[in-house]
Amino acid sequence: MSDVTIKQLAKVLGTPVDKLLSQLGEAGMKFSDPEQVISSTEKVKLLGFLRRTHGKKEEAPAEAAASPRQITLKRRTVSEITVAPGQRGAAAKTVNVEVRQKRTYVKRSVVEEGQQVDPEREDALRKLGESQLKREAEDQARAEADRRRQDEDAKMRAAEEARRSAAEEEARKRSEESRVDTAAAPAGAPADPAAAAVKEGERPRVERPREPAAEPDGHGRHKPRHGSHRMREEGTSEEGGAARYFGNELHLSREGAARRTGRKRPKTRSAEQSRSGPAHAFSRPTAPVVREIAVGETITVADLAGKLAVKGADVVKALFKMGVMVTINQSIDHDTAVLVAEELGHKVVAAEDTSAETTLLAQQVEGDRAPRPPVVTIMGHVDHGKTSLLDYIRRTKVASGEAGGITQHIGAYHVDTPKGVITFLDTPGHAAFSSMRARGAQSTDIVVLVVAADDGVMPQTAEAIQHARAAKVPLIVAMNKMDKPEANPDHVKQGLVQHEVVPEEWGGDVQFVPVSAKTGEGVDNLLDAISVQAEVMDLQAVPDGRASGAVIESSLDKGRGPVATVLVQQGLLSRGDFLVCGVEYGRVRALFDETGQQVESAGPSIPVQVLGLSGVPQAGDDFVVVADERLAKDVAQQRHQKRRESRLVKQAGNRMEDIMAQMGEGQGQLTLNLVVKADVQGSAEALRESLSAITTDAIRVNVIASGVGGITESDATLAAASKAVIIGFNVRADASARRIIESNGLDLRYFSIIYDVIDQVKQVATGLLGNEVREEIIGIAQVRDVFRSSKFGAIAGCMVIEGTVKRNKPIRVLRDNTVIFQGELESLRRFKENVDEVRNGTECGIGVKQYNDIKPGDQIECFERIEVARTL
Repeated sequence: MSDVTIKQLAKVLGTPVDKLLSQLGEAGMKFSDPEQVISSTEKVKLLGFLRRTHGKKEEAPAEAAASPRQITLKRRTVSEITVAPGQRGAAAKTVNVEVRQKRTYVKRSVVEEGQQVDPEREDALRKLGESQLKREAEDQARAEADRRRQDEDAKMRAAEEARRSAAEEEARKRSEESRVDTAAAPAGAPADPAAAAVKEGERPRVERPREPAAEPDGHGRHKPRHGSHRMREEGTSEEGGAARYFGNELHLSREGAARRTGRKRPKTRSAEQSRSGPAHAFSRPTAPVVREIAVGETITVADLAGKLAVKGADVVKALFKMGVMVTINQSIDHDTAVLVAEELGHKVVAAEDTSAETTLLAQQVEGDRAPRPPVVTIMGHVDHGKTSLLDYIRRTKVASGEAGGITQHIGAYHVDTPKGVITFLDTPGHAAFSSMRARGAQSTDIVVLVVAADDGVMPQTAEAIQHARAAKVPLIVAMNKMDKPEANPDHVKQGLVQHEVVPEEWGGDVQFVPVSAKTGEGVDNLLDAISVQAEVMDLQAVPDGRASGAVIESSLDKGRGPVATVLVQQGLLSRGDFLVCGVEYGRVRALFDETGQQVESAGPSIPVQVLGLSGVPQAGDDFVVVADERLAKDVAQQRHQKRRESRLVKQAGNRMEDIMAQMGEGQGQLTLNLVVKADVQGSAEALRESLSAITTDAIRVNVIASGVGGITESDATLAAASKAVIIGFNVRADASARRIIESNGLDLRYFSIIYDVIDQVKQVATGLLGNEVREEIIGIAQVRDVFRSSKFGAIAGCMVIEGTVKRNKPIRVLRDNTVIFQGELESLRRFKENVDEVRNGTECGIGVKQYNDIKPGDQIECFERIEVARTL
């Protein structure tokens, strides 16, 4: 504490000066003037006197005062450690480690003394706090006065500015009036003295209000308010309220300081607005951010989470709430992505396709349209004469060469008839070839429905009608087999009317033509009906340009490779063209017609076989000719990727309901694995669908692989690994495949008729099911009374009320329709004779083996166990 005067110390302590002087005199110090300086030692002496006067504790004795108040202990330990060498071959190093510790112990009495509260010190602190609060109040009042003064200055400046503006406006008006008067006065006339007094551009002098006198502050000091070197007050800066001074000259601006010092003004660069707000700061959004993202047909959960700027776990959680169980790496379709995004508060729009597919679609066939031949599809029930009718038109014998006399795949032919060129598509009539008939109806212009007059409307006939209506193509009914005596065309018409196919003679719009494929009766009338219908439809196409169309059938030839039967719908298909066919692409190496003759090109409505594709396309795919091989390859790869993503979406989108339904499924269910190879794509598809439909709750038919072409070594290896049956439909196994089949004992079966395949697979599946043991009740006897026998125990006197009770069969004892015992008969007597069986309505005595608790009113049920072969 510094030396102060007695007057200042009394002011700090809040004690009168006279009292403080008397206390100093009592303490043995002679002070008479309040302006005398008191030292720190004298203050301590005065404090000790006051403590003794108020009965405080005396100072400790000299011994205690001399004793140490705290003790500091230092400890130092040194140890050695061995450090492994950093390089191979170097010697280890020994390093000294020194640990130093320092602890300080304080005397307990000193701590307790420090914790005691001094009332005088508290009083001094209280007074010091009061004086501090007083000073703060004074500072606040002074700041409030400054603020009011600044407000008054601002108001005065605003009033001065308003008066200056009014004076300038008045001067401008007077100047304009003087100019008008001067122009209107005659030449040489003196001007108006009042107007002449106001010169052009001269501003009236405005008296500035006098600044108020300087106001004294709280300490009695006056603040100067004028002068060129006065400090600018806070909040009155001309540039944004921040006072800036340069070069120790407070009245200079930034430009003036730059001129005076010779330094260039620094270029202020506009701060770039950061995306996330100011640096090292987080600006909390005031509203939820709604994002609009573009999603294609499929998208993975991780990509969707990245576009939505959320965690992948949140998207997976939202999908789980919707019942879709997927992982973060699996794909979901567009509709599911829309639902998830809307659930999370965002929007989804369809992504614009800028791929090679879009480039391909932009290349449309343009040119003059010309009439084209009609495409006619022959449909109907199996064995109703579709191929035979087509053979008569083509003058060939195709039906005689078909296995089993039925068509196994779609046949495409174009025929030169007296009515013009007509393209015919022959579809199979078996129930397994429903998808083939659907494709035939979609690729055609006219459907000829062949119905046997002696058989009537059958299931595949009704199905063909549905396919024709779905494709929205006209229908012509050919009533075949009219040469048979049992033919009844009215019966056919009545059956078709039930399916809303009404003949023209009955007021409908469908032509009914009676024909005979055997004698040729009515074939010309059928061709006339086709020609008339084609003229009414006015079929046209572009005969030139890049070709496009559909794949009718495809197969894998051992010598020629992938072969696709295509139907050209637009343009001209020529040898050497690059085309995309579904997910396959290639260059046309050769074109063949239905007779096997090589052709150079094919126009609209002409079916041809194409060689040169990279693989076997799917039946029903579209094909289109492109400019170069690069575009064809890109389109094929993108289609393959989309097909793969769609397949993954179907496999990934398991719903909880489906999983719960499948939890108990498969227990006790047998599995028959099949490997199916066929000659054409349509037959392989039909076989796969038909064989998979055989699946029941007891056995599941699993087609693990299906394809086109011969049975190869890889097919045999797959069958051996999965213990599958190999089915070859119009194909055979090569030598390497036969070796694997023989060494592993695999079951290989060849077929040429599709219903033979289905029948034999059912037989094999039935053999896997085995026999089922069933219990059949053969008789029931009711207990009327119970007798005791020394040899057999309890004997039940019974009446047979149903069926027959036999001795060697097992029985059950029922009481109140509840089984209480199951066992065998020990004896069966009719009066005193042992009998083998007792029929209905006859009394008998029954002894139950190892059971004596039988009572009147019980029923004895006699049954037998039989084995029954399981069937599908």
